[in-house]
Amino acid sequence: MAKKVTGVGGIFFKCKNPSDMRKWYSEKLGLTTNKYGSLFEFREADRPETKAYLQWSPMPEDTSYFEPSKKPFMINFRVVDIEALVEELRQAGVTICDEIDTFEYGKFVHILDPDNNKIELWEPVDSVFTRLYDGETTK
Repeated sequence: MAKKVTGVGGIFFKCKNPSDMRKWYSEKLGLTTNKYGSLFEFREADRPETKAYLQWSPMPEDTSYFEPSKKPFMINFRVVDIEALVEELRQAGVTICDEIDTFEYGKFVHILDPDNNKIELWEPVDSVFTRLYDGETTK
């Protein structure tokens, strides 16, 4: 079977005050934070010379980003060959919420699991984060 998910790419959750939450995690737990949360840097098991990233983000309670799920969180998974994976998931009857969207830092699409949790799939371009945030990550 071809590799699909290669790791967790992000953890997103709703909270009353994202700014205060970022500050608390920075001060109390030592996270290096920015306006989005904290970017965790790690090395890939198959390619230890390559930096990879996981985004941790507290989000406003009224965000619509997790819709159609009503859950207060969303998990992002790092994937390879997102186009083939989406086609495979579509054929298997998985709910695909949107079309694949491409940005400088990777491709994204959203699906729903059987409990209606919105899952974000991300085919990353980690080098963009290395260029933008080198030295400003949580390690």
